Amino acid sequence: MEVRVQDYWYGFVRTFDEIEDVPQKNGKLWAYIYQTVSAAVAAIVILCVVFTFCFRFVGVLGDSMNPTLHEGDLLAVASLPAAKKNDIVIITQPNTMEKPLVKRVIASGGDVVDIDALSGVVKVNDTVLEESAYIAEQTATTGDVQFPLTVPEGCFFVMGDNRNNSMDSRFSVIGCIDEDYILGVVKFRAFPFSAIQIM
Repeated sequence: MEVRVQDYWYGFVRTFDEIEDVPQKNGKLWAYIYQTVSAAVAAIVILCVVFTFCFRFVGVLGDSMNPTLHEGDLLAVASLPAAKKNDIVIITQPNTMEKPLVKRVIASGGDVVDIDALSGVVKVNDTVLEESAYIAEQTATTGDVQFPLTVPEGCFFVMGDNRNNSMDSRFSVIGCIDEDYILGVVKFRAFPFSAIQIM
């Protein structure tokens, strides 16, 4: 059988090309793996930065914020912007319960708070607060502080939404909260998933 040189050479070149193509395919595979891993690492880093500097997660203990929040809820808390009236905040000011508190800001420095336990209304600067959207029941407990009370500058007066089962600024063991002890403002409920909600 006659074998021509050009046929042999063509077969040799084709075989060599196939061999050379193997590392190219492997190279593409490794490039794909590298890109995928890099994207995953970048996403994790971004999430860590966001949740370290923008959000923190805090769990709810107790029922002082019922019906708005419940024990076991996981909250996303932002340190910025600064807290304002009606915000739900996380408080780290030392207290007899030795744990952070979750409360609603009712008034800030310079405001005058007055609570009428008979009518169940809360007034700030002689204006009755409209609270039906978030409180469990009318405020029938005034605590042991004297009303009307002027909130010191740089402080907040806070209360739980479960007004008659909440230790808050109405009680001297908690008192008004120095703004330096506000860890952050609750932005949304992240868990349970069935009750995710922007605050």
